[in-house]
Amino acid sequence: MAEKEKSEKIPRQKMPEQEPAVRARNFNEVPLGLSPEAAIMEAGRCLQCKKPACVEGCPVGVDIPAFINRIREGDFPGAIQKIWERNSLPAVCGRVCPQEMQCEGKCIVGKKDAPVAIGNLERFAADYERANRKAVKPSKGASTGKKVAVVGSGPSGLTVAGDLILKGHDVTIFEAFHRPGGVLVYGIPEFRLPKEIVFSEVDGLDAMGARVELNTVVGRSVTIEELFAQGYDAIYLGVGAGLPVFMGIPGENFAGVFSANEYLTRTNLMKAYRFPEYDTPVIKGKNVVTVGGGNVAMDAARTALRLGAENSYIVYRRSKNELPARAAEVHHAEEEGVNFRLLTNPTRFFGDDKGRVIGMEALKMELGEPDASGRRSPVAVKGSEFRIDCDLVIIAIGAGANPLLTKSTEGLALNKRGYIVADQATGKTSRKAVWAGGDIVTGSATVILAMGAGRVAANSMHDYLTLGW
Repeated sequence: MAEKEKSEKIPRQKMPEQEPAVRARNFNEVPLGLSPEAAIMEAGRCLQCKKPACVEGCPVGVDIPAFINRIREGDFPGAIQKIWERNSLPAVCGRVCPQEMQCEGKCIVGKKDAPVAIGNLERFAADYERANRKAVKPSKGASTGKKVAVVGSGPSGLTVAGDLILKGHDVTIFEAFHRPGGVLVYGIPEFRLPKEIVFSEVDGLDAMGARVELNTVVGRSVTIEELFAQGYDAIYLGVGAGLPVFMGIPGENFAGVFSANEYLTRTNLMKAYRFPEYDTPVIKGKNVVTVGGGNVAMDAARTALRLGAENSYIVYRRSKNELPARAAEVHHAEEEGVNFRLLTNPTRFFGDDKGRVIGMEALKMELGEPDASGRRSPVAVKGSEFRIDCDLVIIAIGAGANPLLTKSTEGLALNKRGYIVADQATGKTSRKAVWAGGDIVTGSATVILAMGAGRVAANSMHDYLTLGW
């Protein structure tokens, strides 16, 4: 008991970061990572609970107390090996998982103090290993002779690939873009998740034997039927939800109104922020409005600042308490100077005689009763119309299911919104030997939830490949 009380008195180790005024104008990563000394100190705050609630909060079930204990002992290779047993993307998850709602949200230390910085420690273990290469990868099972196609190289697809390679299956990952990583690469900016980290994680799978086929649009370049004809025994669909969603209000067709999907893809995957070194320009605005309140909206608004915006606004129809973005992303956006126009809802956009956006009309809102999601519904305040002058608008209110693959695949049941229907407990679809998971099943969610769905599907696929459907 005395030891626990002593542990609780260690303050949570602060993550070093770039200064807000500096980082708001560059694309370098914002958090700089813990030092070994700080990581050991932070690990010392863990109570090593016999029934760790933090593990229950992790969708892939990482043995959190065990890896933290190895950090506390200075055994950093041992820490990453422990994480690898359940998570093949620790450097990614340590950066972008909503820990405050998952593992850290259930941390017992957090009941009386700041919770143990589990995400920062996971990132430390992964970064240390990438810099020092001392750990031993998990051993692979004996070859089963079975071939698996994984469609999509986002977090759920990479998890399925990693799990099935370890179980002895022959895995090929198909990716539509010219670089692997899916939403981790095209959706998340460099300053939040450096692309080289994603590529390093994919290289780890490659080293274990996975093949990655880039520039392959399954549904067009090759169909599901053709993959089976090529000898694949099972197929996993993890193609994400990348179809842009707009508001359907007047003026959305003006030049200068982007979907967040296009704006971020041009900037992140196509390197528009390094134009003309890269041949993909993107429109830069002085007064930029981003509509939405999730992580994608924060990414877009912060990207606009880095591309030179004098004013970058977040326009969101609810209050700060209802913002769906990670608390850390909201905090970083505020520090960098993003202007939050909360309880505000766009009604139309204005354009000039050349068809280019020059302003937005909006209504002020107030909160009414909770809706079906449990959040309080926004209600318009009559007669509260006002205008925000802007020369660039980014719509970041969500994404839909891309029908490219689903419409070309027979026997695949979809729900009314076009997402694939899959068994929650197994990931099985209505099509034999085809599984699905991640955003194409649930709609846009978090990286770690997509990985959790991949873990479930991988276990079911292994049963099928070794025992039968």
